[in-house]
Amino acid sequence: MLFPRLTHPRAYVGAAALLTLLVAPLLINSPFVFHLAVQVCIFGALATAWNIVGGYAGQLSLGHAVFYAIGSYVATMLVIHFGLSPWIGMFGGAAVAVVASLVIAYPTLRLRGPFFALATIAFLEVCRLLVAHFEDVTGGSAGLNVPLNIGLKWMIFREKWAYLAIAFGFLAITLWFSWIIRYSRFGFYLIAVREREDAARAVGVNAVNVKIAAAVISAALTSILGSFHAMYLTFLEPSAAFSLELSIQIAMFALIGGLGTVAGPLLGTILVLPAAELSRGWLSALGNGTHGFVYGVVLVLVVLFFPRGLVGHLGGRALALIDRLPGARGVSPQVPRARAVAVPAERAMQGKPLLVAEGLRKRFGGLLATDNVSLTLHQGEILGVIGPNGAGKTTVFNQLSGFIAPDSGTVKVRQANGEWVHPTSPEAFAQNGVGRTFQIVQPFSGLSVRENIMLGAFMRTKNAEEAAAIAREVAELTDLTSLLEHEARGLTVGGMKRLEVARALATGPKVLLLDEVLAGLNPTDVTRAIEMIRKIRDSGVSVLMIEHLMQATLALSDRIIVINAGKLLREGRPADVVNDPAVIEAYLGKGYLDAQAA
Repeated sequence: MLFPRLTHPRAYVGAAALLTLLVAPLLINSPFVFHLAVQVCIFGALATAWNIVGGYAGQLSLGHAVFYAIGSYVATMLVIHFGLSPWIGMFGGAAVAVVASLVIAYPTLRLRGPFFALATIAFLEVCRLLVAHFEDVTGGSAGLNVPLNIGLKWMIFREKWAYLAIAFGFLAITLWFSWIIRYSRFGFYLIAVREREDAARAVGVNAVNVKIAAAVISAALTSILGSFHAMYLTFLEPSAAFSLELSIQIAMFALIGGLGTVAGPLLGTILVLPAAELSRGWLSALGNGTHGFVYGVVLVLVVLFFPRGLVGHLGGRALALIDRLPGARGVSPQVPRARAVAVPAERAMQGKPLLVAEGLRKRFGGLLATDNVSLTLHQGEILGVIGPNGAGKTTVFNQLSGFIAPDSGTVKVRQANGEWVHPTSPEAFAQNGVGRTFQIVQPFSGLSVRENIMLGAFMRTKNAEEAAAIAREVAELTDLTSLLEHEARGLTVGGMKRLEVARALATGPKVLLLDEVLAGLNPTDVTRAIEMIRKIRDSGVSVLMIEHLMQATLALSDRIIVINAGKLLREGRPADVVNDPAVIEAYLGKGYLDAQAA
């Protein structure tokens, strides 16, 4: 979706708000108001660019001003030393910023934790020292003066309205980029990684790549904005450009307005920046840094009363009112209906192996968690895996889905053409037809039920409308149709379990791995889940399930495998397995058998 639907009232409201920012200074015709409007546009765009990596992807960049400064300095030095127009120089700055972001992001975003944030701060300080050291090229600590060549080519004007027009254009472009990303497959992937990285990988998302891509896009946009701001200020100084305070200020605007929203960063800027600038002018006699007090007060109030940001708390109500306006309910575009799950045509492979594990061994220190475990799941089969607590079932399950690499042994998956593949990562397993759920449910709680299921469907299509169509079909199969527009965080335990199954089904798997999907459910939800699993098997998806609810496992499974102490203890039909003395002993102990014999 390159543009919001222009006939929707939301488009009119958004356009009116932006045009107000452009027209109001023209009507007032005050130099200070023009300056304030330019600053709002620039910092609103900077906060929006920061929000791509900090809000959508959830990767805190506390040294983000380094990309702003790179754009400023590169464009200015190209003007001074080579006579290049800043319209060209800004793209040179963006290229340097992209390289810098890769240097920071490539190693740090492969790790979880504060490493990316710390690396951006360290890189910011290193760049500041380098700029101060190379005086002949960068001007050193004294800074650089931008040549005052008047004209559009040099981005230098006598009239403030010209600066405002360009700043407004950059703001509109940045918001457009943010809109595209948020409502594209890439945006859904970013939010999924931010919410629950393991669950995102289970639906085929390469978490590292999407985080790096977000960092690169954000750095490039920030650098371009820095290039224009340098032309506007006409002076660069290292301590101001490479400023930790500037980085925190940009992030704070996004936090106040609402992280991960399109309009939030701009709203936060409009709310805070004018108040801070006015207080700087009115209260400057009381001491330097008075505007920082304004930032602090607003931030404390927002954290206390609006922890999800202004848009996060108030946006839903405002959008609901807008959606009631005439024209809000348009005709949905017709898209081809895609099959939600595997098609019955694959029944030709009925009985053939689909998922095969051979000789799986995994040791955690001195504990041998799995010891030479082998199993086979066939087409059209429900295979139950049971065993006492601590037997190693979950470790086996994680090896079958790529979340744990076995020390020895192999896992292979049959493809539609009959060839076997050996995936090695969760996303590779998902892309080769293996879907899974988690023992502790992992919904993307900030998204709706429909958007959660769409995240699985995006592995099969890039089109959001087609993904929504798949989500509706899967919702029918998993009894979630009436809950599609509800937030995932508001579902019952049974609803969340079904949602996780639906998300895995939307990927179009041949094999579905269910990890205690019946645990914690009331009798009604258990009955509903059993019926759902049978429907899934009948649709052509083979099921491997770990379950402690024995009665349901016996009723559902075609075969049962028993794991005890990391080893395969027994395999066979349900009736044979549950009556095996070795199985009874594993669950109830030898004393129970002795008592029965007595």
